Amino acid sequence: MSSQNVNTPTSSDKKPVISIALITAVCLLGDAMLYIVLPVYWQTFGLTALWQVGILLSLNRFVRLPLNPIIGWFYHQFSKRTGIIIAVILAALTTSSYGFLHGFWILALARCLWGVAWSLLRLGGFLTVIDTATEQNRGELVGTYNGLWGLGQLGGMLTGGIVADLIGITPMTTCFALLALMSLPWVFRHVPAEKVVHEEHAESGRPRLMHIFRIPQVIIVMAAGFIVAMVFFGVYGSTLSRLTETLHGNDIHLWMVTLGAASLAGCLQALKWGWDPVLAPMIGKLTDGRMGRHRLFVIALSAAGIGFVLAASITNLWLWLVVIMMIQLFATALGTLNDTIASDTATRYGKVVTMTTYTVVLDVGAAVGPTLAYALGGWLGLPMLYILLGGFMIAFAGVWLVVGRRQTDVKQEAS
Repeated sequence: MSSQNVNTPTSSDKKPVISIALITAVCLLGDAMLYIVLPVYWQTFGLTALWQVGILLSLNRFVRLPLNPIIGWFYHQFSKRTGIIIAVILAALTTSSYGFLHGFWILALARCLWGVAWSLLRLGGFLTVIDTATEQNRGELVGTYNGLWGLGQLGGMLTGGIVADLIGITPMTTCFALLALMSLPWVFRHVPAEKVVHEEHAESGRPRLMHIFRIPQVIIVMAAGFIVAMVFFGVYGSTLSRLTETLHGNDIHLWMVTLGAASLAGCLQALKWGWDPVLAPMIGKLTDGRMGRHRLFVIALSAAGIGFVLAASITNLWLWLVVIMMIQLFATALGTLNDTIASDTATRYGKVVTMTTYTVVLDVGAAVGPTLAYALGGWLGLPMLYILLGGFMIAFAGVWLVVGRRQTDVKQEAS
């Protein structure tokens, strides 16, 4: 009975994680909106060519690659509250600027500043989860965090186009910016003002970047993060609409409705952002149980790999939709599992340096994915690319089964 009480986090245990996740979600509204509005209204933003749209939407991600180590250093020197306050202010300024500033170069500067804000929010969120969680509830709290901040992505994408058409771009961006600023009292109330404690590794003192890359567990965790980000955030996110058109044409008939390939792909991906707040904590809680994270990771990665192979092979629309939903379900599971395993690793080898490296790896994977997709996809065709990626994920699941079994869960070692 007592162990059951320990394993079940109370609402007060979850409050710091829920708070940082909701703050992140509000700050994300402007960024998510831009992905919907900018490709349609690009001339309204003062752009002169479509290629500028692609640069602006990806620039913040490339900025984060060299920036994340600096953010890691920042959290060694300053409190999480300071970092999140700066992030909220930058998010409000950049979101507001999308409505008032025009031209490629000024918007490029705004996107770079948003990259700073997102790096502060993301690493601050990871550190909050690690500091709040115990070995018994880390998976559930990681799932809660991932699911709730994803609401900002969903809200910005769903409301961006509609609200822009109804009231215009400038009033919409102003509203989103004000919502971000309104989260500042929540930051002062729920984000601690203490500095992140400098960890000491039991064997070699304060953890350093080159040291952690000599640790087998760290290497395989980083490899898994790269693969999951590359496949799902990079390849899948950027090619689903094109794969839909390739396999089923541009006019797709569902019941009494005809949808374009892009519209159907957008609806499918919106479903994932919608169910993540419910399913991600449930999956995370499952990983806290006896089955463990490593075994579930192997199952999820193998199932996702099979899903990719089937998605490239099935021509029946309804069966194909079932497979796509299965892929997205396991994408939710893999995101939660991988972040949780990375958090487990960070508790052993250094919170800031491990999670800073992990965020860099995720950004690299997400940035490489679209380039890989359209380079190899143009050569081999998207269906063949999906089949190859599916086989690669199944093979990596086999590697994880062998190597991961040697790297036991932190909670098992603690027990």
